[in-house]
Amino acid sequence: MTEPKPRFIPALNQKWLTPLYDPTLRYIMGEDGFKKRLIEQTNPQPGERILDLGCGTGTLTIMLQRRQPAAEVVGLDGDPRVLDIAQKKADRVGVASIRWDTGLADELPYPDESFDKVITSMMLHHLTLPEKLEAFHEVHRVLKPGGSFHIADFGKPHDRLMRFVASYMSHLERTADNFKGRIPELMVETGFNQVEGTGHLRNFFGPLSFFRGLRN
Repeated sequence: MTEPKPRFIPALNQKWLTPLYDPTLRYIMGEDGFKKRLIEQTNPQPGERILDLGCGTGTLTIMLQRRQPAAEVVGLDGDPRVLDIAQKKADRVGVASIRWDTGLADELPYPDESFDKVITSMMLHHLTLPEKLEAFHEVHRVLKPGGSFHIADFGKPHDRLMRFVASYMSHLERTADNFKGRIPELMVETGFNQVEGTGHLRNFFGPLSFFRGLRN
């Protein structure tokens, strides 16, 4: 693993809360449901090389590899602590083929055109607007022509309850751009085409949206 730069937001914002990250996502955010939906959208195929960007403790990465054992799956995160948890989780369930890398979304440690697909879940709202733009440029760079980018994250509210929740949550972390619905326009701005929102869900912490874009 490469050495990380010391600039990332730990799981749940504080290092001491990292052990609570998995239970929070599983029991409060309904992690299993929205991650299965994202994997269905991604539709991993045999022989594809797929990057889970901001993989955290590796739940989505492991689900992706188990869904398509013949794909080459890479999990990347800036926090060595969560990658250690991810490795141990993979070992427990007998998924040994995943590669775990340390790195940041706005400076990916990979060559140009090295992945068929990039998938990310609940990571982008941790980034500032300039960091989001840099991250999208980097994803575009490492995708092969015809490759696809798949996102699940906070998005624009679609009903009164979610607008209320978003009005509170937008003051926390860096979620305002997400709740304003800017993710698709940022994807277009950084060179993706056929960008579309593929669905949305209500969640305890706010509205979740799914997006997809292609690289020419």
